[in-house]
Amino acid sequence: MRQHPSPNFGPRRDGLTPSIVVLHYTAMASSAAAIARLCDPKAQVSSHYVICRRGEAVQLVSEAQRAWHAGAGEWRGQGDINSRSIGIELDNAGDHPFPEPQMAALETLLADILSRWSIPPQNVIGHSDMAPGRKIDPGSRFDWARLARRKLAAQAGGGNRHQHPTAAQLRSLAVRTGYTADVDHTTLLAAIRLRFRPFATGPLEPEDIAVLGHNAPRT
Repeated sequence: MRQHPSPNFGPRRDGLTPSIVVLHYTAMASSAAAIARLCDPKAQVSSHYVICRRGEAVQLVSEAQRAWHAGAGEWRGQGDINSRSIGIELDNAGDHPFPEPQMAALETLLADILSRWSIPPQNVIGHSDMAPGRKIDPGSRFDWARLARRKLAAQAGGGNRHQHPTAAQLRSLAVRTGYTADVDHTTLLAAIRLRFRPFATGPLEPEDIAVLGHNAPRT
């Protein structure tokens, strides 16, 4: 783990500690360019970690501090995601697969973070999950299924297959899963598909309901 401290952080508000991990892609020319921006006081953005394509992990902000990576959004009915989360930026433009060394490094880091803060896999989310319609990262090429197999993210599938699914059914399951941002049906469906069915198109299908089956919150 290489240290490259960013000045762009502050205290977590209201005594909050991390309960969410938010994954991003950098969408920049290189990891060096991304790190430079995340450390630029004028940019007023940062994240806790950047993982380079070759697998090097760089820490910019202490996990105890509030990094500025999430912006406006909501997850499980809670706002101020920056105060509740740890942000991880992946060096990728979103238009190609994430390299094996990078994914392996992410798995190692995630396992440590989830253990350290007792964060459930269901709260490892993409920027697109908490800000539907505003953000699309880490994008359609990110391998969420791989993380799910390692119990580092929510699993897809296993729910009931409604032959004639409705927008109300999707909304109900989506809210239970964590998608509580106030967005319209089309935006909500797009966000769920980006996470669980990234290459699906067209109107609501039974599979869009079924993929949320494993993801109800723990009781």
